[in-house]
Amino acid sequence: MTIKPLADRVLLKSIEAEETTASGIILASSAQEKPEMSEVVAVGAGTEENPITVSVGDKVIISKYSGTQVKLDGVEYTIADMKDVLAVVE
Repeated sequence: MTIKPLADRVLLKSIEAEETTASGIILASSAQEKPEMSEVVAVGAGTEENPITVSVGDKVIISKYSGTQVKLDGVEYTIADMKDVLAVVE
């Protein structure tokens, strides 16, 4: 089964959050923030008002708590509007 986003939506897979700080302190899962960086897995066709400006494989930063979470074959994805994508990480 696959997920194909429609219109100006993108399918994202979260990139795991760091489990340790820069100084080496290990963080409990309850202390970790929800990851804001994701990898683009699929994109919709876009609309005239909101064209798709990212490609599959891009690493992006999205708005905190945006999109809809779905689980498929044990993997969690987020379906977000293109307007919720804030930046591409290079």
